[in-house]
Amino acid sequence: MNYTHPTTVKEGQGMGHKTRKDVIHTFQVNFFAMSLLDRFPWDALDSEIMTTTTSDIIVDILQKTCLHPICLKNPPSLKYRRRFLTELIKRHEMFPAEPLDVLYEALGEVMCAQEEDMCYKTYLLPTGDAISLAENMALISQGTTGLVTWEAALYLSEWALENTHIFKNKTVLELGSGIGLTGIVVCRSSSLTKYIFSDCHQTVLQRLKENITNCLTNSDGNSASVCVEELDWENASDEQLQKIKADTIIAADVVYDPDIIACLVRLLSRLLNCKVQEKHPDVYIASTVRNPQTYDCFKKELEIAGLRHIILKDSVTQVFPYNQASTIEMIKIYV
Repeated sequence: MNYTHPTTVKEGQGMGHKTRKDVIHTFQVNFFAMSLLDRFPWDALDSEIMTTTTSDIIVDILQKTCLHPICLKNPPSLKYRRRFLTELIKRHEMFPAEPLDVLYEALGEVMCAQEEDMCYKTYLLPTGDAISLAENMALISQGTTGLVTWEAALYLSEWALENTHIFKNKTVLELGSGIGLTGIVVCRSSSLTKYIFSDCHQTVLQRLKENITNCLTNSDGNSASVCVEELDWENASDEQLQKIKADTIIAADVVYDPDIIACLVRLLSRLLNCKVQEKHPDVYIASTVRNPQTYDCFKKELEIAGLRHIILKDSVTQVFPYNQASTIEMIKIYV
């Protein structure tokens, strides 16, 4: 089965780097999101150095990354900063220029520091706002995958930024919120009534609450009511679901394990039949299709449950750096 990949970047927008300012900005965005180093515009940096015959741009990049106030408060991992600075020094030394003490001093500081299990990834919004999330270093830790941000959450966040009207004056429930990126983006960008983050793993819920406190407390434009709900898909009571009264339900990267698909679909069916003012809620799910068989199983379970879906194919502007080669599909589910 062929899957549509909707993560198309609108022409002339996204992660392009045509000017010196663009190059520096792309370095900053990738650095704070801890992107793989081979995704940085190193060739553009080399060209800029050769064109100007100075290393001023290296200093500018350093000021926008390792020496930036965001890095001082919510730093990426030490290992990542070491590798980044080592590569920056390597690029600088390729050209005849005076040594930059500030570069070696920055590397010296991170070489002496001790690594921790947790780091921060910061996602920069088009408005210039920064969302810094405490994330675990390992993809799987403490028996859960919920302590890191996954690609479908980045795509769903981008989609939400371009579809703020969908959330206006609505009560929104997010399933499998993880560490909170999508919900925080929605709360920071949309005029909603209430946002309900949900998950079931205790460690994830604790980290989620900490990130919400750090990113939404006293933030400008966030007047919505926000809460965190412990929601066990298998054992959620009718009373709990009725109490939520969601107009809109969203989720990202919740279709990854065949063993949980049946209870996810049962939950979606129950939620879709919890009418708010005689109206079924809208359900949007973004999925990275890692295993087509698993994703096919999800769609078949939806059909068996009497739930229909449509694929949303509209392109979105890329805001966050992630692998565009990934197959990410966005669907709307309805009765």
